[in-house]
Amino acid sequence: MEQFFSCHGRKLLQASLWKDGLQLGASLGPGPRRWLGFCRRPLIGTFPVLPWACSAPRFLRGLLQLSDIPSRWASGAASNMPPSSEFVARSVGVCTMMRLPLQSSPEGLDAAFVGVPLDIGTSNRPGTRFGPRRIREESVLLRTINPSTGALPFQSHLVADIGDVDVNLYNLQDSCRRIREAYQKIAAANCIPLTLGGDHTITYPILQALAEKHGPIGLLHVDAHTDTADKALGEKLYHGTPFRRCVEEGLLDCKRVVQIGIRGSSMTLNPYKYSRDQGFRVVLAEDCWLKSLVPLMGEVRQQMGKKPIYISFDIDALDPAYAPGTGTPEIAGLTPSQALEIIRGCQGLNVVGCDLVEVAPMYDPSGNTALLAANLLFEMLCVLPKVKTA
Repeated sequence: MEQFFSCHGRKLLQASLWKDGLQLGASLGPGPRRWLGFCRRPLIGTFPVLPWACSAPRFLRGLLQLSDIPSRWASGAASNMPPSSEFVARSVGVCTMMRLPLQSSPEGLDAAFVGVPLDIGTSNRPGTRFGPRRIREESVLLRTINPSTGALPFQSHLVADIGDVDVNLYNLQDSCRRIREAYQKIAAANCIPLTLGGDHTITYPILQALAEKHGPIGLLHVDAHTDTADKALGEKLYHGTPFRRCVEEGLLDCKRVVQIGIRGSSMTLNPYKYSRDQGFRVVLAEDCWLKSLVPLMGEVRQQMGKKPIYISFDIDALDPAYAPGTGTPEIAGLTPSQALEIIRGCQGLNVVGCDLVEVAPMYDPSGNTALLAANLLFEMLCVLPKVKTA
């Protein structure tokens, strides 16, 4: 059965809801558009969690009580609230990040989840093009409040899933152009992007776009690798080179770049020389073993100050015992609890964007790598500026 909700059906629903005093509809300004989207053609997923299958009349005949809509799906006109599994089964609805509404643009949003399904910059195992989709699938388990930190992200910011960047899987340069242009629009809308990758090449065009708005940006880079190589097979653009390209273009505030979790074998005795020569702080994984990273993050906060920073988290920073679903795994990595300490340690910083990259779900049939990625993205949302705490 087709899961379309047509413009005609939307108008019927709008009329009925207006009659009952619920101000939802495309004609009511930006607030209602968060729920109904733009009435242009038959849409899939404008209501990612509503359990109807065909049209408004069937919906209005009692499949769901109209009075249930605000309490189940919205906290009010000014926020998008993921639904509670107490009322809506987790298997119901279009697959968006945390089952948030799907919006076609960043306009009116404070923050947005964005997928970049790219893997043609990988050097070992491909498959990260499927990362965003699997992360969204696993995010169905996430809820709205962070009891550990008291963060209330959805009571603080208007958040939605704005879909995927339309990358070109046959041309890496063109994909980077498309990513850069998409993020220029996000930045122009004053929306903070939380990116679902995709291989680590994508951070380069994202930072190009954000640096246009903010100037040179501080970087918290969590990874098994520094990603500062110059080239491979004669190519200067792939997932091992993004931060060297960023340095060359002046996108980074190099005195405010910290790389955490670095490890693995190398072709040289000093593989971290380039990073350190630029002024980066490099924290090796072995310096993190068997200890809390809360003290380290206190130092990082002092180093970053109040200027804009970007968080780039490669899932291979974690030990493959926890996150095997990635293309270039390295043994003896960070633990999930250390990952939480790193991200939570960014609370109070001027975070202007985040990404979680390098999830290749076919190497982890359990889905645990994508589940971990989804949780880390939620934690990033919780440390954005102006997120209230209980």
